[in-house]
Amino acid sequence: MSFLDHIRHANNWSPRDFLPFAVAGRIVGHVRRDRLARLRGFPDTFAIGPDRVSLAPGLDDFASRSAAMDEVLQALRGEGEFPGWRDELYPVMAEWGDEPLLQVDRVTTPWFGVRCWGVHVNGYVRGADGLHMWIARRADGKSTYPGMLDNMVAGGQPIGLGLMENLIKECGEEAAIPPELAARARAVGTISYRHQFEWGFKPDQQFCYDLELPADFAPRNLDGEVQSFELLPIAEVARIVRDGFEFKFNCNLVIVDFLIRHGLIDAENEPDYVALCTGLRRER
Repeated sequence: MSFLDHIRHANNWSPRDFLPFAVAGRIVGHVRRDRLARLRGFPDTFAIGPDRVSLAPGLDDFASRSAAMDEVLQALRGEGEFPGWRDELYPVMAEWGDEPLLQVDRVTTPWFGVRCWGVHVNGYVRGADGLHMWIARRADGKSTYPGMLDNMVAGGQPIGLGLMENLIKECGEEAAIPPELAARARAVGTISYRHQFEWGFKPDQQFCYDLELPADFAPRNLDGEVQSFELLPIAEVARIVRDGFEFKFNCNLVIVDFLIRHGLIDAENEPDYVALCTGLRRER
């Protein structure tokens, strides 16, 4: 087991199993080939060619695309797809900063291989004996990755919210961090990956933040999504990541990025250093 195993696990996508999904001529996702037959049942919404799935002609604005897609998604939901419907709308766009082409419920994005964005906050404390990091354990009732370890605060990026606005909201809900303290979080870059799993494909990108917390502050959960927090020495956090799969898969990458940026993984002590640095940012 090694840090690099997490990069490989998060980037296990097999393109031959998927067909690109295009909206307005832009590739915004990838659909599993074994799901194409189901999409053929919606000819007013999808045009399926030999090399891509596209939204049908005539769906040429945000409102019409969103309405047509919602009709399909609700039909599939009625057939048993999309358990754990979130009622949380996400933008569909090719790249961050683009104008959204349509919106869909969060839970449906892997089915169409649509890229999602999110915010991940490394909460840490400086002590006389070095850095310590606050680690969350996800609630056992979570629909995804129940009971696994997680970053102190992490949340998806819904449509209509700014990044810092979303970060402050998530900090309050997940860890009872006051807005004035959450606003001190420092943007430190992104990690990205291409992860294939049983529900589909996640070609996601996460915005990473470091938040140094006072020694006397302890996070506490308010929204029921976290069952506990623990403050661990950074060496112990590194060991947990390196030696197993206790963390939700993408949180491992966020922590490896933290360890590199803070000089705790470097080219002198880690033979996979270059592979780690390049592997944390995979493009589609």
